[in-house]
Amino acid sequence: MKQAELTGLLCVIWAVTLLYGEMVAFWRPSLGSCSWPHQSNNASSSIADRDYVKVAVLTDPQLMDRTSLPLPPKSLALELAQFFADLFMRRAFHQSVLPLQPDVIFFLGDYFDGGPYLSDEEWKESLSRLKHIFSLSAHERYSNIPVYYLSGNHDIGYGILHSRRAEAIKRYEKEFGSRNYRFAVGKVEFIAIDAQTIDGNPQGILTSSTHDFIKNVSMDVQAYPRVLLTHIPLYRRDWTDCGPNRNSEIVNQRILRSADGQEVVYQNYITEESSKYLLDSIQPVLVLSGHDHDQCHVIHESKYGPVGEYTVGTVSWQQGNLYPSFMLVSTSNFVTSTASNAEEAILTQPCFLPMQTHIYIWYLSLFALTLLALLLWPSSGVSVGHHFSDLMGLGKQLISSIRSRTKEKNEDLNCEYEMIWDAEGSMHLVKKALSTPIARTSEKNLVERGTAVMRPTARKNSSQEIEVTVNADTDTDAVFDPMAKLLPRASRSWTKRVIKRLVRTFRMVIIIAAVNVPLYVMLLFKDWIDQ
Repeated sequence: MKQAELTGLLCVIWAVTLLYGEMVAFWRPSLGSCSWPHQSNNASSSIADRDYVKVAVLTDPQLMDRTSLPLPPKSLALELAQFFADLFMRRAFHQSVLPLQPDVIFFLGDYFDGGPYLSDEEWKESLSRLKHIFSLSAHERYSNIPVYYLSGNHDIGYGILHSRRAEAIKRYEKEFGSRNYRFAVGKVEFIAIDAQTIDGNPQGILTSSTHDFIKNVSMDVQAYPRVLLTHIPLYRRDWTDCGPNRNSEIVNQRILRSADGQEVVYQNYITEESSKYLLDSIQPVLVLSGHDHDQCHVIHESKYGPVGEYTVGTVSWQQGNLYPSFMLVSTSNFVTSTASNAEEAILTQPCFLPMQTHIYIWYLSLFALTLLALLLWPSSGVSVGHHFSDLMGLGKQLISSIRSRTKEKNEDLNCEYEMIWDAEGSMHLVKKALSTPIARTSEKNLVERGTAVMRPTARKNSSQEIEVTVNADTDTDAVFDPMAKLLPRASRSWTKRVIKRLVRTFRMVIIIAAVNVPLYVMLLFKDWIDQ
């Protein structure tokens, strides 16, 4: 394969990878990996659709802001992090959720990350992003789908903040409506509560209003099966198993209160007492919650029997969960009379979104493989086998040279050195080959070192002869030293090859980027602009 063919193949591989990672991966839920639970249990989908209302449940988008990362506000790094987090959720909503054609959409809270701490201007900016991501503006093409909202701790804060940042609750209610309310979807009643206030100071206005709302619901006659909506999950024992859809570690209960013990500073779950109060007062057949950022299915015990709770995972890929998700809920359009029918009236199905982190890891891996392929691939007109044959031949030549030099050093031991004095009385050692074995050891002034012999010889020679002898030895070493010529020549050859390959690789990378970078940018902004 020639360089041009390799470059073309890599261009195609990159294009297919980008198309899958930036577009096709988000089609999977709507292409069959996730379906409405009532359709999977009914052979005739047309009849099933008439009998059920389709509800899509999303939670914890937590739009990133200046409180999310230790980065300067409006910095490029923060802007990029916000953009790619927002883009993922917009793709998930438009390419994974909406193609399933839901009749109703629930949001279970935590729309912003630092909601209570944002200024009015920052909050409005985050609100504008939220509406753009989920097409919540009145002029959007999906504005005919009813949307119901639930308050979260990142929207209005816990009880400790309610008296200090009352404006956070006011602007939330102005935009999203009441924090405690009830509504019906089909023949199922949904009870939405403000979980951030239920464990607060009983004498406080917000906590009192939540308890009054729950009391009023409990006094009404229950005509339809009820579903409790709460951002913070109900109490569960430590290390309670969350089922097979859980991907992160189990989160145990942790609750912090203010110094006077009245207001909540932080909590993972509603307290055990409040959870029992909710189950006994509202008598739900199902509980839907968020806050935990990962899927969890548990069973609670109440005096009216077991109640299942589904905690829905975050829809964002930057909120500590590598497997973002949403949930599909089918609510019956017919009146149920028995308890068993009441449970069948609400069907659930969790759906998982693409693992964005894994997609980016694959991009980096493909980039490394691309560089290796371009660097190591043989030049044009040279076959791969011939290329590696040359490399093997050069390696053998270098090994042979090293062995030859080692052998020459070993031969240096079979020699003798003769001491010669010049006219000025200076001594010089002259190396001579040992032609015959040294058998006599009784001579005077004979000193042996293995097979190297030093023999004193009182000979008076001119300095010119000594210099000729030394120079001759030096020239002989240079002639018979193959590494002296081979290594510099090999070094220069390898340097040229490396430079040529780096230039060629850079040129090929530019060609691949020229084809795929515009494609990537087009895919980014195709999903970001209003449709």
